[in-house]
Amino acid sequence: MKSLLKYIKDYKKESVLAPLFKMLEASFELMVPLVMASIIDRGIANADTSYIIKMGLILVLLAAVGLISAVTAQYFSAKAAVGFATKLRSALFSHIQGLSYTELDTVGTNTLITRMTSDVNQLQNGVNLTLRLLLRSPFIVFGAMIMAFTVDVKAALVFVVAIPLLSIVVFGIMIVSMPLYKKVQAALDKILGRTRENLAGARVIRAFTNEEAEIAEFEQENELLLNTQVFVGKISAAMNPVTYIIVNVALVVLLWTGAIRVDSGIITQGAVVALVNYMSQILVELVKMANLIIQLTKALACAKRVEGIFAITSSMSEKNDTGVINKEGAGKNAAIVFDHVCLTYSGGGDESLTDINFTVQKGETVGIIGGTGSGKTSVVNLIPRFYDATKGRVLIDGVDVKDYEITGLREQIGIVPQKAVLFKGSIKDNLLWGNENATEEDLEKALEISQAKEFVDTKEGRLDFMVAQGGKNLSGGQKQRLTIARAIVRNPQILILDDSASALDFATDAKLRQAIKGMKSDMSVIIVSQRASSIQYADKIIVMDDGEMAGIGTHEQLLAENEIYQEIYYSQFPKEKQKEA
Repeated sequence: MKSLLKYIKDYKKESVLAPLFKMLEASFELMVPLVMASIIDRGIANADTSYIIKMGLILVLLAAVGLISAVTAQYFSAKAAVGFATKLRSALFSHIQGLSYTELDTVGTNTLITRMTSDVNQLQNGVNLTLRLLLRSPFIVFGAMIMAFTVDVKAALVFVVAIPLLSIVVFGIMIVSMPLYKKVQAALDKILGRTRENLAGARVIRAFTNEEAEIAEFEQENELLLNTQVFVGKISAAMNPVTYIIVNVALVVLLWTGAIRVDSGIITQGAVVALVNYMSQILVELVKMANLIIQLTKALACAKRVEGIFAITSSMSEKNDTGVINKEGAGKNAAIVFDHVCLTYSGGGDESLTDINFTVQKGETVGIIGGTGSGKTSVVNLIPRFYDATKGRVLIDGVDVKDYEITGLREQIGIVPQKAVLFKGSIKDNLLWGNENATEEDLEKALEISQAKEFVDTKEGRLDFMVAQGGKNLSGGQKQRLTIARAIVRNPQILILDDSASALDFATDAKLRQAIKGMKSDMSVIIVSQRASSIQYADKIIVMDDGEMAGIGTHEQLLAENEIYQEIYYSQFPKEKQKEA
């Protein structure tokens, strides 16, 4: 929790003023029983109406000042808590953005979303309640006991017995319930994860008519959460009746003792009323204190979880002393070099890539083909440093990618990922992700090259057409073409198309490749595909098989010599095999 307190440093004034105003409110609250005792002993006993009115006005004044103090304290505590949560959430989001794919894969999306939302909200509530009650409640409890002793020492001895008993009950229940609340939070995480998974995969679940099974599993996890919450709720619920029993017994003893002492003329009736009021104040504040501590327990558990995310550091080191691609580069014609590269994913055990060794010249188009899981995407993910090679080196312009500033490196690479991802906003907004300074002419050119112009022209507002979240109002082929346009807008030195034309028909795919070929001559293009037709005209083709290079060469060379390439090609063009025969 200490490491997170730095996010409240801009709200030091509010963090001091909030508890101070609460203490001021508590001070006025402790004075009320004494005023009431005075009204009973002097005003009512002597039938002094003017005195009763005067003291009544003092009570109103105390209430008004107390209310103003409480509202002011609430304002400052809320401002500090909300500001703290805002800064923490921003810092957490920024930290997550700096993590590499390895850490994101390890932690998981569900966990990160829960930390950003539920856990930060719990921390906000914890800070708010701490500023308001952490000092106020103990002040009231001990203040009421001290004030009781000023009224009558012997009668106040009831407080000496009642307060420890109340504390044992309150804190005993709190100690038992604290671990259970942590279990509740963990169970809630699982529910959130399953809910997100089901909402994201709703179409797949319905396509396989698996709704009943998913509902059953959800209900099972929900039942576990319910049972845990009910169990801890029963324990917490026992606090009120037990504390009320203790307080009521204490009140009976107090009234009995007070009645005897009033009858003996030692204390007044007003003093007994004051003692009863102080006992009631103690009860209320102990219950508040218990609720505060339970909330603080939740907040501290959440703080540890948030700190756990901050403790995760990116496995990628970054150097800032190298320029971007083609600026002060050491290479001549070699744009990309894989120098005996191996890759093992975190927790993956075996190597996913083994001894990958090839060179891509500037202006060259290279195709990568292979079966599912052969390592095609893993190869291209090493170029922009989404992952780091565990052995060997990846060089761009003769410089190891680990020696580039990551931002500068990626600014020169246009990437079209395997899964077409678009964001909510206009088509123009999505294209500007590639280059925020792109002109209308740049956007139109990118649409034309990516073969997206034909469908964009049919949309109302063209570039101002609103894309739904995830591009749900576009077809698969339309989404792929827009993601290709977004990469082209960047005008990159290296263009990576990772199976990004799988939803396009063969004619559109051919037009796309021809248009990309007509772009600037020094741009290196890497096309990952399972379609032989998409890469057969590349300058050279790399055949991947089970994480290893099974061959490299032109289409004609591989078709003549490489069995794996032959198998892939002839499975897609069986008529060609018949001609050969």
